[in-house]
Amino acid sequence: MTTPPPVDPRDRLASERLDYTAGMLGDDAPTDPLALFDTWLEDALARRETHGDLPEPSAVVLSTVDLNGPVPQPRSRTVLLKGREEDSFVLFTNYHSAKGRELAATPQAALLLPWYPLQRQVRIEGPVEQLPDTESDAYWASRPRGSQLGSCASQQSAPIASRAVLEQQQAQVAERYEGQDVPRPPHWGGLRVVAQRIEFWQGRSDRLHDRLVYERADDGAWQRQRLQP
Repeated sequence: MTTPPPVDPRDRLASERLDYTAGMLGDDAPTDPLALFDTWLEDALARRETHGDLPEPSAVVLSTVDLNGPVPQPRSRTVLLKGREEDSFVLFTNYHSAKGRELAATPQAALLLPWYPLQRQVRIEGPVEQLPDTESDAYWASRPRGSQLGSCASQQSAPIASRAVLEQQQAQVAERYEGQDVPRPPHWGGLRVVAQRIEFWQGRSDRLHDRLVYERADDGAWQRQRLQP
């Protein structure tokens, strides 16, 4: 019996298909996008507890713009969403990291929350501003000690010779602060993405997906539109 040759995974991409039937997003959706976001976030958190297939509901793809080159270059990475305020979304980072430098130069960002098991995604766009030191201090104090030491030890985004060097840096920081609180580095803190545009996407059958976009008008009110898929 002849064994068929293995299939190159790249050859399978064009034939990948999944019909989305998990839900719908009707015209009776809330007029306030933050209320809808909170409902969807609760659904994502509940999915983690009931099914275990959405382990990081707060994982969000942060996109920035890098201006260090012949043309502006978009860059994305996954971070953790750590707060939802009145009209903004909060995350924390090293301000000297690549994303920190990019946001300092171009304080505009896009966020994407991909809740695949629910066949949903949320896109958020808007200007970025630093949190006050008092808010960064409060969040820093709530972090596990290991996370604090790691943030102090790592010069985020900078090249390093090996993993061993990184672990040595952490050991040195741990020794320095043994028996005392780890202070928040002045270059580490919070960022607030002030939402100007929020889009909710719900997968539907036959690629006729539901898309509702909310955009903030000059008077601060939210205006909602349904977009074609």
